[in-house]
Amino acid sequence: MIKPRSMTAFLMASVWLASLASSFSVQAQTNNVSALSGEVNVYSARKEALIKPLLDDFTAQTGVKVNLVTGKGDALLTRLTSEGKNTPADVLITTDVGRLERAKAAGVLQAVNNQDLNQSIPATYRDEAGFWYGLSLRSRVIVFNPKKVQKNQLSTYADLADPKWKRQICIRSSSNIYNQSLVSSMIAHDGLAQTEAWINGLVANFARPPRGGDRDQIKAVAAGQCNIAVVNSYYLGAMLNSSNAKEQAAAKKVTLFWPNQGESERGTHMNISGAGITQYAKNKDSALALVQFLSNDKAQQWYGEQNNEYPVRNNITPSQTLKAWGDFKADSLPVDKLAKYNTDAVKAMDRAGWK
Repeated sequence: MIKPRSMTAFLMASVWLASLASSFSVQAQTNNVSALSGEVNVYSARKEALIKPLLDDFTAQTGVKVNLVTGKGDALLTRLTSEGKNTPADVLITTDVGRLERAKAAGVLQAVNNQDLNQSIPATYRDEAGFWYGLSLRSRVIVFNPKKVQKNQLSTYADLADPKWKRQICIRSSSNIYNQSLVSSMIAHDGLAQTEAWINGLVANFARPPRGGDRDQIKAVAAGQCNIAVVNSYYLGAMLNSSNAKEQAAAKKVTLFWPNQGESERGTHMNISGAGITQYAKNKDSALALVQFLSNDKAQQWYGEQNNEYPVRNNITPSQTLKAWGDFKADSLPVDKLAKYNTDAVKAMDRAGWK
């Protein structure tokens, strides 16, 4: 469970009541099927298996058919931009706030500023004007080989630049949006100069040139190619729950560590998957009802159980896999800041030779 920096019992009750009220409102919206069109078209960067069961449930409750197109996040944005007013898409679902902000900047999303969504989704995880809303949380964490590294040797992201970790760290390419957002968070907190010094130290500690995805970094630690990796936590969860025996075995050889948990530390870096209604949505009411549906109690619970991600709302209990990793303090930095510093992050990574 994610621990906020500080929260009184009164505030906890207020958040819970607001979320509960919003949940009822979302249900009322989806029950009011007479106001909805017969279909809604979705472009999703989430794989079909990780979103379609929820969309089918939405159809079962509302009678609204969901036409789903899946693809890579950047490719879907390019498609939306090129289609312009002729796009059939009503909703864009994608991963990482950086992609949501790029969609906003490209003019392919519209602001809805919906009261129900504003009440149910914390301000940290949504666009202030309502161009996009977070639907699930993902954390970028450290995994390590417990036979080679002791837990008490680890502390913060900044510590990964210490020469003691020379040739011990695996991480994916700088072209990866997850790494760009992590570096952006460092810039937001520590400034560009300090962050660039950190990047140089981190690159000097790479065990190998970056390659592969987050699962590959976990497998590399398990295989002894490096002792530490930086990954999104849900990849480890997916491997632990995989039907692939080799993936399970690799995941069981590593241990998850939450960075920046000290009393004066900011907490572990967080990002989102989220959704926005397209600028030229032809089924806007149905699109809004779908986004509201994806933020309700049942959908939020499903994200945790099936996707190994954290619910974006505070009143939803995480899955057993997530509970096993224990409570942690999350960085409270509003995620839109990650997109603000993306350009600086990419340039600094390039200067440091992070390929």
